[in-house]
Amino acid sequence: MMTRFWVAIAAALLLSPALAEAADVSGVPKIRDGDQVTIGSTRIRLRGIDAPSLDQLCLDPKGERWSCGVAAHDELVRHVGAKSWTCQVQRTDRFGRSVAHCEVDGEDIQKWLVHSGWALAYERYSHDYDPDEKVAREAKAGLWAGAFIAPWDWRVRNKNTTILGATKPPETARAILLASASGPVAPSPECTIKGNVNRSGQCIYHRPQSRWYAKIQMHVSKGTRWFCTVEEAEAAGCRETRR
Repeated sequence: MMTRFWVAIAAALLLSPALAEAADVSGVPKIRDGDQVTIGSTRIRLRGIDAPSLDQLCLDPKGERWSCGVAAHDELVRHVGAKSWTCQVQRTDRFGRSVAHCEVDGEDIQKWLVHSGWALAYERYSHDYDPDEKVAREAKAGLWAGAFIAPWDWRVRNKNTTILGATKPPETARAILLASASGPVAPSPECTIKGNVNRSGQCIYHRPQSRWYAKIQMHVSKGTRWFCTVEEAEAAGCRETRR
């Protein structure tokens, strides 16, 4: 009998991680960007896709500077931001985020983002959304209407990075696409929190009412960036200024 008991315990221990990974997380999310949300205390990275970060810049169909990362965020908020999501967690990534497949009223959110052109199929991890990316590319939807760098390339960008999209970029395009929205002008009226790095190497965020807000000069070379919410700033490892 004791042998059977310990066999049962061992089996339960082996199965518990799998069960934990398959657990559902439900609720109305706080949307951080086009592929990252928070539900309750769970930080979720949408599986199989890659969307531009909030400070990524693209070109619109007219070849003009466009805060496409903010646009992807805003479109996701507009589509399902106020609804309850159900996310099936599949694993935890090296940043401690739960990588999950999420649905709203039966709709695959990842599929909608790629099909609408606000994210790309993340082929390094999954080919589930390759057909949807092809549809978006041919329809010149979302990001595909202008010119942009694939999000995974943008994070490690250099002068040889490939430019995608339907718009033929002007000669100055590469400089714009390789830059960041962490420049002197806020990427959106909704994104006015300033983040900078102090002499101790800490990231500090300043809301408009903060004492030193006006004195913080936003320059990419100085490691500054704009945030849309306090939650986003803190998720990036920043703390609020003490003055």
